[in-house]
Amino acid sequence: MYIKRHAEDAVSKLSAMFGAVLVAGPRQVGKTTMLQSMMADDVGYVTLDDPIFLSGAVEQSNTFFKDNPPPVFIDEVQRAPELFPQIKMLIDRERKKGQFYLCGSQQFRMMKNVSESLAGRLGMLTLLGLSMRERTGCDFNEPFLPDDVYYLKRRDHLSSVTYRDIWRMIHRGTMPELCMNPDYDWRMFYGAYVRTYIERDVRELAQVGDEVKFTRFMAVMASRTGQLLNLQSAANDIGISQPTADRWLSILVATNIVYLLQPYSNNLTNRAIKTPKLYFLDTGLAAYLTRWNTPEVLKEGAMAGAFFESFVISEILKSYYNKGEPDPPLYFYRDKDKKEIDLLIEKDNTLYPIEIKKHADPSVKDFSNFSVLDKPGNVKRGPGGVVCLYDHLVTLKGEDRVIPVQYL
Repeated sequence: MYIKRHAEDAVSKLSAMFGAVLVAGPRQVGKTTMLQSMMADDVGYVTLDDPIFLSGAVEQSNTFFKDNPPPVFIDEVQRAPELFPQIKMLIDRERKKGQFYLCGSQQFRMMKNVSESLAGRLGMLTLLGLSMRERTGCDFNEPFLPDDVYYLKRRDHLSSVTYRDIWRMIHRGTMPELCMNPDYDWRMFYGAYVRTYIERDVRELAQVGDEVKFTRFMAVMASRTGQLLNLQSAANDIGISQPTADRWLSILVATNIVYLLQPYSNNLTNRAIKTPKLYFLDTGLAAYLTRWNTPEVLKEGAMAGAFFESFVISEILKSYYNKGEPDPPLYFYRDKDKKEIDLLIEKDNTLYPIEIKKHADPSVKDFSNFSVLDKPGNVKRGPGGVVCLYDHLVTLKGEDRVIPVQYL
């Protein structure tokens, strides 16, 4: 059974605007399945996992598209960067839209080749695992923003999601195959996923001399999801140099395993820190790496707040990615006095502050740090709220609301 992906609309729009469309994202999130479900009968399909096709693409790139003429879908395209100049030449010659559909899990190397060969000719989209909206059959597909217009639209598409459901989603993760097959063993799935990820993506992106240490590095990063990035501390824990830790982190970011939420700064926030916060984008993978083996143990454990926050950030990020926004305007705030706002969404020179709490009894004190945005300046402060496990949308102070997680 195929779960319709919200990113399909964005792919259709991009294909009408550009000669080529690239869908990037982690392994096994459904990139190939989504594109295949959308392709017309006249669109060919080539996977560069096939050694014969790969050999032809690498060694005879100038004739590859005579045997595989556009429109064509090329899977794992990053394995043959030699194709990018040929794609550019064909787009420039034919002047047609929607001729090439490309996807792969290694954004790291793809982006370099794309920027050199296909600038202005290609529309790009990032696909992550299934969103809560997709998993509950909700067809609402607008980016999250805590204002009245969003709430009015979202209210008509709410799904019934219980407290227990949320923690099951957080623990099981977002991989479509795992979500659609409740009988699949969670540990075995993620064990195989980590092995495949390291053997395929990591080996091709960088020379990682010690794969055991790289796995430990992933686990240390997972244990720090929702925290300020501290690479030196992580490097010390594993016994690697900071330059190595920095290189390994760049692999996790480039393959969309982790996301670095940047601190907000402008001329009014000169006391703000400059260090990003790190989030694992698939909480199921993070739970596997940190050995939280059941939803019940996870929700009662010391990392419950960090996992809930990671889940919320990931869901909000998906709401923007699925609309085709490659660089969502998401930030956080923390100053030298340790005043922090978990998330800031910037739109039209307005900042919308969000706190994220796993509890179900929010109060006005959860909004107390929003006041740092009320200083006179060139940025307007919009309505905000606290995303939590309460079950009703309620105004607590001014325009600031309690936001049930179902409203994401």
